[in-house]
Amino acid sequence: MNESCVPTGVALRDTGFGYTLSLIGGKYKMIILYWLSENKVMRHNQLQRSIGTIPFKTLSLTLKELETDGLIVRKEFPQVPPKVEYSLSEQGLSLIPLLDMMCDWGVNNQLTTV
Repeated sequence: MNESCVPTGVALRDTGFGYTLSLIGGKYKMIILYWLSENKVMRHNQLQRSIGTIPFKTLSLTLKELETDGLIVRKEFPQVPPKVEYSLSEQGLSLIPLLDMMCDWGVNNQLTTV
């Protein structure tokens, strides 16, 4: 790890690396960001179907965290029944190259079983 990224004697949480981890850490955050980058705009149920294994409440809480952190935008339409759409914010879009690099690393380093 680069010395300037996590300097000696500085708590990880107080570094840029720690900050990034706090935003994208967790079981579903990167997956949600991935789906939003692929589809541009998605509704709650679309995200839940795409992820497949996430409980409704967990998705709701994770979306709220991502919105609070400024990574996604929640747009509510005043209609009955209510319609809400989620998309990446500019800050969220800036994380996509990082996720792409992680994907490339996985493709290049994934062990195959023979």
